[in-house]
Amino acid sequence: MINKSELKKNYKQSLQLMGIYQVKNLVNNKILIGSSKNLPARINRFKFELKYGTGGNKALIKDYINYGEENFVFEILDELKPKDDSGYDYTEDLKVLEEMWIEKLQPFGAKGYNKEGS
Repeated sequence: MINKSELKKNYKQSLQLMGIYQVKNLVNNKILIGSSKNLPARINRFKFELKYGTGGNKALIKDYINYGEENFVFEILDELKPKDDSGYDYTEDLKVLEEMWIEKLQPFGAKGYNKEGS
């Protein structure tokens, strides 16, 4: 007989940590806010992109090269808890949560690396 509570537990444990992350420049306090369904992988990829000067955020890459790796931190701002539904799509939830953090922190212009309206 299938134990439904055990299946739910296994499903939740199989999901990666989801949520909102921040990349912060410790020299000028500029930040970048983003979201991911797999935060550890996203942060790892971001570090790789910055180290090798690839990726889409040219201002962030320029500062990373100028100030050095030691002046940047990667932080998880918020986690999205998994639901019991194994078919649930977290895309919209992450988008809304990211928009809330962007609204709160306003990481634009002199304060950040996000682009307004994106």
